[in-house]
Amino acid sequence: MAKNKETFGYTLTVAFVVCLVCAVIVSTAAVALKPQQIINKALDKNNNVLAAADLLGDYTLKNVPADFVKTTFDDNVIVKLVNIKTGKFVTDMTDEEIEKYDQAKAAKSAEKLDKKIDIAQIKRQADYAKIYVINDANGNLDKVVLPIHGYGLWSTLYGFIALEADLNTVIGLGFYAHAETPGLGGEVDSDGFKDQWPGKKIFDDAGVLKIHVAKGGQAQDPMHDIDGLSGATLTTRGVDNLVKFWLGENGFASFIANLKNGEA
Repeated sequence: MAKNKETFGYTLTVAFVVCLVCAVIVSTAAVALKPQQIINKALDKNNNVLAAADLLGDYTLKNVPADFVKTTFDDNVIVKLVNIKTGKFVTDMTDEEIEKYDQAKAAKSAEKLDKKIDIAQIKRQADYAKIYVINDANGNLDKVVLPIHGYGLWSTLYGFIALEADLNTVIGLGFYAHAETPGLGGEVDSDGFKDQWPGKKIFDDAGVLKIHVAKGGQAQDPMHDIDGLSGATLTTRGVDNLVKFWLGENGFASFIANLKNGEA
């Protein structure tokens, strides 16, 4: 007699087998694709480094070929680690160790920051940061790209800010990861916002940190102020705070000073 296929047990067995097969397929695909995902993630980050440093030429972030990113990055960019507390380059690690260093992962095991100084709301800060140096044809410093991150309205924004050789003039700023509201805080990715940064000065003549992301429409100082995003007050405030944190005394200020004086 044929087996009854309308029983609850049979239906449950079929559902379990289908779920098991799907889970195996998905898991296998995830494992197989992971190496390429890691490569793509690194490529995207390098793309954003080049964009901040204005090294994409006629390309944009959206249309730049992968081989151009790899060649331009490898030919022009030197990756280094900086000890944030001392403001000096780390010299006892190999290039491979520096390349593998993950600042976000390292921060997870760091002590919590005092809320009074944690204006960027990053909670924990790694001891080291991976920075990117671009030299000119004579081997002299031409540009430096610094990693920055901090909380906006809904998410932590991760990005880069690039500085000219004077270590005071901004070349560009951009974020490669965030989850801010599209059309509002998400406009940190817009050309209108990013185009304001080149040429801005971080410090005044006395060395005081002056760069400021003002509330939308309220920028007053053409040398130091950037107009914030209209309708996105909290994201604007978050960008202002994270920039001030990472360029201030608890971020890269001592490194910038050491690099200016040839002591990094």
